[in-house]
Amino acid sequence: MTDADDITPQIHTPVLLERVIALLAPALSAPGAVFVDATLGMGGHSAGILERFPDVTLIGLDRDPDALAIAGQRLSRFGERVHLVHTVYDGILEAVNGLGYREVQGILFDLGVSSLQLDRVERGFSYSKDAPLDMRMDATSDLTAATVLAEYSEAELRKIFRDYGEEKLAARYAQKIVEARETHPFVRSAELVDVITRATPVAVQRQGHPAKRVFQALRIEVNQELSVLERAIPAAIDALAVGGRLVVEAYQSLEDRIVKRELQTRSTSSAPAGLPVELPEHRPELKLLIRGAELADDDEKAANPRATPVRLRAAERVRRTS
Repeated sequence: MTDADDITPQIHTPVLLERVIALLAPALSAPGAVFVDATLGMGGHSAGILERFPDVTLIGLDRDPDALAIAGQRLSRFGERVHLVHTVYDGILEAVNGLGYREVQGILFDLGVSSLQLDRVERGFSYSKDAPLDMRMDATSDLTAATVLAEYSEAELRKIFRDYGEEKLAARYAQKIVEARETHPFVRSAELVDVITRATPVAVQRQGHPAKRVFQALRIEVNQELSVLERAIPAAIDALAVGGRLVVEAYQSLEDRIVKRELQTRSTSSAPAGLPVELPEHRPELKLLIRGAELADDDEKAANPRATPVRLRAAERVRRTS
């Protein structure tokens, strides 16, 4: 495990920290409030919350042991108010219940790749720097990007590039990768970038880095990000107390679509059309706090370029179903 002291100077500004705090404040101001940072990372958002709300207890979740070590050091000044759990965020209910809590007042998801993972070249998340084809958010898991490229069929590769990368040239890239691996297995990111670049028409290359979407698709597949998120958002809503608030920061359309769908479903009445009176059991569980998805303003983008693609959504729980 990496020494946290080596990373501390590289800690980045949390995306939309003040806006996140403002959205969560009404729920976290309650006595004895519990806040779950479902994507703890290096603890930037959590540090801001704990500083602003001196009575809040934190449950911080992360699948990355390195991130937990760094956040643990960063948040150590808050003492027993901090509980860190090594888990993927679809394990939120188990983590909350395991610490003796039935419900919580605030939950944050800051999705995608963390600053720590992006900045560590050896983790293999970046297409712009040569590194081993790893891409695991949790280095204790088994599946790596190299394994996917070596063992998945052409049809399977085509599907993940299309579905997870929204890549128009998915079929061409899958074919070229399968052809190339017959003579040389993919071990490093530069090898994959080279094959993709050679398979990309020059006109398309002018529109952006040709490997961007393929790398995104591989990362999502290795970490099962979308299937995990589809389980995590409903579980998070179930963990919220009435009056509790959920805030989600998504950075690409596939994530945001999952979040949007679940929040819309749970904030819509389930009463059959034409029913003259809405029965209590049909009333929405959630109230949306933001119309659509909120984007970072120009000042935020200038101060923190990582905020540029963010889509922010938030909701408050207004009714329990059980």
